[in-house]
Amino acid sequence: MPDGAGTIVDFYTVLGLKLTASPADIKRAYRRLARRFHPDINPGDPAAEARFRQIADAYETLIDPDRRRRYDERGQVSEEPLFGAFGFEGFDFSVESADGPRASTFGDLFAEVIQQGFGVTSARESGADLHTCLELTFEEGVRGVDRPLTVTRLGACVNCGGAGAVRAPEARCFYCDGTGSLRSTRGHMVFTKSCPYCAGTGRQSQAPCGRCDGVGVEARTETVMVHVPAGTAAGIRLCVAGRGNCGRRGGTTGDLYVTVDVSPHPLFRRQGDDLHLVVPVAVHEAGLGARIEIPTLDGPTRLRVPPGTQSGQRFRLRERGVPSPRDGRRGDLIVEIRIVLPKLLDERSKELLREFGQINAESVRDFGPPTPR
Repeated sequence: MPDGAGTIVDFYTVLGLKLTASPADIKRAYRRLARRFHPDINPGDPAAEARFRQIADAYETLIDPDRRRRYDERGQVSEEPLFGAFGFEGFDFSVESADGPRASTFGDLFAEVIQQGFGVTSARESGADLHTCLELTFEEGVRGVDRPLTVTRLGACVNCGGAGAVRAPEARCFYCDGTGSLRSTRGHMVFTKSCPYCAGTGRQSQAPCGRCDGVGVEARTETVMVHVPAGTAAGIRLCVAGRGNCGRRGGTTGDLYVTVDVSPHPLFRRQGDDLHLVVPVAVHEAGLGARIEIPTLDGPTRLRVPPGTQSGQRFRLRERGVPSPRDGRRGDLIVEIRIVLPKLLDERSKELLREFGQINAESVRDFGPPTPR
């Protein structure tokens, strides 16, 4: 307004749009005005730069359906006012009032959008968590490993240290035009409050950081060392604290979550902290008994197969399984016997089996008495 009291303007008015403007109308208006007021087209013109900022703020709010809805319904983008309420100053009947409350302009809305665009004294925002996957061999999951992982994350800006602003020569506050207060009109009612950007002084000694555009964070690629504890199974999710995206303007940093994928083993099958192993045994070894060599995670060991061992019979080797990621105690190795018949390649072998069957003529199939019909 002509009194220069930091007047807040309506976003629809800034873009020259009606309340019913479509997204296509908003984009067309933004492109038309940006070509006219962009700082690159008007170098050294502070008025054009200020107008372009208003145009950019209006576009960012109205093109987003959620923010536009909140703006239309409540007159502000966020659910909470950022810097306290405006104080009622009086009435100004020189201001034309359009259709109802939608003709109003709101200082809180303007303040929030300016903060989001230029990072000046805005509320802190927590950084988002990151999620990724890590592939391991079976042995790496069992024994544990420290694995480097390359991630792209948002880190604190090295130029402003995450503040979003840098020191600059003191100058008149752009947002209140040096008056120290912001003014908002709603219909014919006029409200004012102290300018939050300069604390009511009308002067500023900070400027938005040019490296990060005032948000305080920038994308970077880092190598993160992920510790996988011994006994980690497929599907386990590990948390690396503080390695997510950095919060904007000093907000808390998120975490990095790593989901582990473990390749299956060709011999061992894991069930909890126990390992299962199927061991082929020849007929004569099962019948007469034998000591056979079997693989384990700690290297080969010998297993005693008692005489008369049956196919499917299981033997448990204590603490030869996987260490628990909780307390480090190891599970067991469970060995299942599978009897393997020899290939009958000659008549002598057939003869011996016939003789063996005559000596051991008892039936191995006892299904009980037949079921009466």
